[in-house]
Amino acid sequence: MTLQELKLNFFTELNEQYPATEIESFFFWLTQSELNISRLEMALDPQKEVHTQQMERFRIATSRLKNYEPIQYIVGETEFYGCLIKVNPSVLIPRPETEELVAWMVEDLKDKKEAFRILDIGTGSGCIPISLAKSLPQAEISAIDISAEAIKTAKENANLNKVEVEFLQQDILKTEKLDAKFEVIVSNPPYVRELEKKMMQENVLKHEPNLALFVSDENPLIFYRKIAQLAYKALSEKGVLYFEINEYLAKETEELLNEIGFSFIEIKNDIFDKSRMIKAIL
Repeated sequence: MTLQELKLNFFTELNEQYPATEIESFFFWLTQSELNISRLEMALDPQKEVHTQQMERFRIATSRLKNYEPIQYIVGETEFYGCLIKVNPSVLIPRPETEELVAWMVEDLKDKKEAFRILDIGTGSGCIPISLAKSLPQAEISAIDISAEAIKTAKENANLNKVEVEFLQQDILKTEKLDAKFEVIVSNPPYVRELEKKMMQENVLKHEPNLALFVSDENPLIFYRKIAQLAYKALSEKGVLYFEINEYLAKETEELLNEIGFSFIEIKNDIFDKSRMIKAIL
């Protein structure tokens, strides 16, 4: 089978489940990861022969896509803020809005001359602290997560990107006090309410870790309240707390931070003009 025939077959298999632009994106992810063939090479030599073993890897990947498994889990990695991040079903796939949160932090903190400490709560793949460590070499960064498998993945990603981040397994909801003082605390905690599940794609619902995504409809800000209370005591003077937030609960999150005692609070919209980030200064 040639590359051109492989592509045609791939589109035929998936065209009832995905739009053509997404199938094309999947195809180039897989030709790069499974065949080590770039988009340019594909365009220059569409008649290149594909070996039986390579065709079998494509067949398996196609089957997984039919089951709505995210392409990032299939190839085992994604890019985040210029970093290569390994992903698997124990961690959320990093989102573009989280990149925007990191970009906001880097812009705020890049001119700090002296060393300072950052804590990431609920780190998952480690994408936030790793990208911060690359962009802010003067920062001493640590991160915690409840999942041992997530911590294992995050450590692998730190090694892959050649940065130093201290990772600890810890249940934030059972934490009474943070063990150190920090100038900056950041978190992208679970914030999707059960009632919002009907708006989510099947690949997220079936394959990404529910523990990292969902909260009850009755207490959707449970993580924000706990983290903000801990941060209020653990942040140094003029310390800053950053959150990624639920776009439908921006006002409620702002009121919560006011109630706990933070002074200057700023909500920031993402590129789609949705309220997805908040910053609070002690």
